[in-house]
Amino acid sequence: MAAPLVLALVTAAIIAMAADHTSATPPSLVTFIFGDSLTEVGNNNYLQYSLARSDFPFYGIDYKNGKPTGRFSNGRTIGDIISEKLGIPSPPPYLSLNPNDDVILKGVNYASGGAGILNDTGLYFIQRMSFDDQIDYFENTTKVIKRKIGERAGNNLLNEAIYFIGMGSNDYINNFLQPFLPDGQQYTPDEFLDLLRLKLAEQFTRLYLLGARKMIFHGLGPLGCIPSQRAKSTSNQCLHQVNEWVLQFNSKIQKMIKVLNLKLKHVQLTFADTYQDVLDLVDNPTKYGFKVSNTSCCRVDTSVGGLCLSNAHVCRNRKEYVFWDAFHPSDAANEVLADRFFSKLFSNLNGSAASAPNQG
Repeated sequence: MAAPLVLALVTAAIIAMAADHTSATPPSLVTFIFGDSLTEVGNNNYLQYSLARSDFPFYGIDYKNGKPTGRFSNGRTIGDIISEKLGIPSPPPYLSLNPNDDVILKGVNYASGGAGILNDTGLYFIQRMSFDDQIDYFENTTKVIKRKIGERAGNNLLNEAIYFIGMGSNDYINNFLQPFLPDGQQYTPDEFLDLLRLKLAEQFTRLYLLGARKMIFHGLGPLGCIPSQRAKSTSNQCLHQVNEWVLQFNSKIQKMIKVLNLKLKHVQLTFADTYQDVLDLVDNPTKYGFKVSNTSCCRVDTSVGGLCLSNAHVCRNRKEYVFWDAFHPSDAANEVLADRFFSKLFSNLNGSAASAPNQG
């Protein structure tokens, strides 16, 4: 199934770049993005009481106009860079749109900082859009699309669209690994993973029933190596146990995706495994032109959340740092990772990330 999916994606991208899109005509390539702070482009800015925000001055310092946009980075997200490579605009945040805005025909970003697979993940951020919330908003979008262009054309648009999904990091970082939250006390690691797997299968199925067919799930990276987790080590090393749990998550979700590909008619679910790419970037930063991978460019206080607040000190040589703050890659690191992600996913070779989910 990998070759048909890759061919469809690349063909659609070529058509999209050549097409003359108007606001009333759906584009040839439509992307819907679901995720957390790694792919958010500003939804949480519209949540009045959300504590998961990145509207502080240093965020966006290397983005257009040098102003914060709601991206948890000094510049672009991986999603932004993938959109650039596909020759399409990065989809706007859902909450920034008028419900009847024609731009929804070109794609929407539902990602929300603090979001998780589980609805109680990130609860202490007060407001955030969980994966279930994001799917609720997507369901609203499907209804508007069908009202605009008709049931048949709407279904075709939804079936042909590409769905990028990145979820699960917060379920560990801002849930299971937090000693003051109940899930870490209530469940063993295996039980928690089963909970995530079952919930995610339910969510994929719901997206499928709403019209999604070409879904790409971005597996988790080595969370034990992000600065917020390293800070828990007396020697500032990666937390091996956390990385082991991440590898188990990735393995289980890959197997679950294989089952769904057999169970759901015409679905093309792909697991994009970039764990080793991220780990190599962290372990061998100089190979990619970086100098620092064990701490963040923005000098953050991990005891109060690890975000780059207004009074923080920011490094000048931002292109030399893999991490921007305690959780998120820098713009330069996102570019490297997006290049690797894109080349694997859109390669005709049978690499692990490009392989169909029902293969080895």
